[in-house]
Amino acid sequence: MTMIVQSEVAEKPTQVIAGWFTLTPRTAIFIAIGLLCAALLLAVQNDRVVLAEKTRQASVQAQILAASVAAPLAFDDRTATQEYLNALRTNPDVRAAGAYDVRGKLVSGFSSSGSRLPSSNLVSEPMTVGGELIVRQQVKQGDTKLGSVYLRTSLESWARRAMRYVGIALIVLMASLLIAVLGSSYASLREAHRKLQVEIGIREQAEEALRQAQKMEAMGQLTGGVAHDFNNLLMVASSGLDLMERTTDPAKIERLKNGIRQAVERGAKLTQQLLTFARKSPMHPEVVDIGERIRGMDALLDRSLGEHIQIEVHAAPNLWPIEVDPSQFEVALLNIVLNARDAMPNGGLITIAAKNLSADENAPERVQISVSDTGVGISSEMRSKIFEPFFTTKGVGQGTGLGLSQVYGFARSSGGDVQVDSELGSGTTISLLIPRSHKALPIREEGSRTKSVRRDQQRVLLVEDDDHVAEMVAEMLDTLGYQSERATTADEAIVKLEHGQTFDILLSDMVMPGQKSGLDLVRVISRRWPTLPSLLMTGYSAAAASATNENMRLLLKPFALEDLSAELEAISADGRRER
Repeated sequence: MTMIVQSEVAEKPTQVIAGWFTLTPRTAIFIAIGLLCAALLLAVQNDRVVLAEKTRQASVQAQILAASVAAPLAFDDRTATQEYLNALRTNPDVRAAGAYDVRGKLVSGFSSSGSRLPSSNLVSEPMTVGGELIVRQQVKQGDTKLGSVYLRTSLESWARRAMRYVGIALIVLMASLLIAVLGSSYASLREAHRKLQVEIGIREQAEEALRQAQKMEAMGQLTGGVAHDFNNLLMVASSGLDLMERTTDPAKIERLKNGIRQAVERGAKLTQQLLTFARKSPMHPEVVDIGERIRGMDALLDRSLGEHIQIEVHAAPNLWPIEVDPSQFEVALLNIVLNARDAMPNGGLITIAAKNLSADENAPERVQISVSDTGVGISSEMRSKIFEPFFTTKGVGQGTGLGLSQVYGFARSSGGDVQVDSELGSGTTISLLIPRSHKALPIREEGSRTKSVRRDQQRVLLVEDDDHVAEMVAEMLDTLGYQSERATTADEAIVKLEHGQTFDILLSDMVMPGQKSGLDLVRVISRRWPTLPSLLMTGYSAAAASATNENMRLLLKPFALEDLSAELEAISADGRRER
């Protein structure tokens, strides 16, 4: 997973940069041409502005000159007129200036070298000739025309114009260079992005191969551990049945029966470990007194540990209640204790402690159940792996690697957590941290096991597709005194009910052939025959979770005769209360 995260992080900045600089070489050329055209338009507009300004300035000068020479022209004073004209010589932009009488004849004036004054002057709008601006202005005294003035100025020096155009050219050049750099950078970035995409693809393929290898390794561990344990259990059951057929000794038969029953219980426990780790095993939480529950496991723990292991239980007074699946809690605690036992091959002390933990800023009120041993401890490298499925340091056949993974699955499913404190040579402490429950403890009835109650008059519609399972369940029902009739599918059960057959209880498997499952069958019955109580049974975790989510009664396979009797009696009691 780390490689995938790194690839995604590396890809995002690339996409952002590519988004900002989506500039291809063709686009760069178009932009450069656009900048050049914009520069030319700017130059033309600048020339227009300069011409307009020069025209305005020259017109003002011509008006001033016309006002100045009005009196000299009126008195035909050529000397005074020439003095006013000579005042303009100091202006380098003025190339020629002249004063004319009312008939348009030249009175006086001057011109720069290489240029001549016109012999006559006709008043007109300002005009440009070559690089010069010519302005003619009427000289008046009131409404009397006295003559005219002529003024010729240069528009702009070539040096000044060149400087302006060089500045614009530099701006265009810099912009073009910037565009070229961006285009080149984008090309490089695009190539780098392509290579990164290829690398990401290679990494994803490598990770997929790694995940597949990990799956195969896990399957190898599963088949090496779980299958070995199941073969041992099957060996106990099959050999026990063979020996029971060859003996008539009641004591020996009883021992063989106990051995077979223990093998079946161990197989069911192993299956529950697998389902609990996957967090698909349906949980049946109850509010429990955890101190009482731990003390009630004394006999089980003593049998499991052996004489070389001592065990002490320290439960604090007034422990808060917690809401957990009692059977799953017992399995989790037993798994921790068995791991502690295996960590002390030469014997030692196991301490089970329970106490309340007050709430803090990071966690609510919780109950801590810890198991400490004086064994070899766990290295820091192994500490991060002990809750992984199928991970075990034991040899083949000595463990499946599912014990502590079941502990982790139970804790997380119960809303809690697991903590491990261990050092090599100093023992290990594994703690379950379960949230406090504010619900009241249930009132316990006398007697921990439900007695079998015979119901000779009650008929059970048994829906089960497997012939062997159906035969055994029918025998169990007969032993409890119920009359049963079998249907192999949900559709067949509905047909029986539609034909008027009457039943007191429906007992149905959940996963069956046909279009309807056991859950679908119960839904149909609840609509069409609402007075018929239903009980589902399954060994499939997903189906069990579906039934639990809809609050339907459920028996998990394999189940004992007492479990079946208790559920059927509970259904009957519910029916009596409703009536």
